[in-house]
Amino acid sequence: MKLAIISIWRFYRDGFRQMTWGRVLWLIILLKLFVLFVVLRLFFFPDFLYEAAADGDKGGYVGNELIERAVSSDLYHP
Repeated sequence: MKLAIISIWRFYRDGFRQMTWGRVLWLIILLKLFVLFVVLRLFFFPDFLYEAAADGDKGGYVGNELIERAVSSDLYHP
């Protein structure tokens, strides 16, 4: 088992060392992931629970919302 892990590690290590365009492509991929998960989250996805649960009781807020939505959906769909 240990030899298999070491051989897999050496395979990937040697492959990354011999890359020419691969490093540039990996840099582009990592940059795109950074933009998608960090930058877009900061500007387009605000922390709604922080704003809605003013007293910091996020669990209570979510519980109340679930109960209210379950009750209101029962009124429309008997």
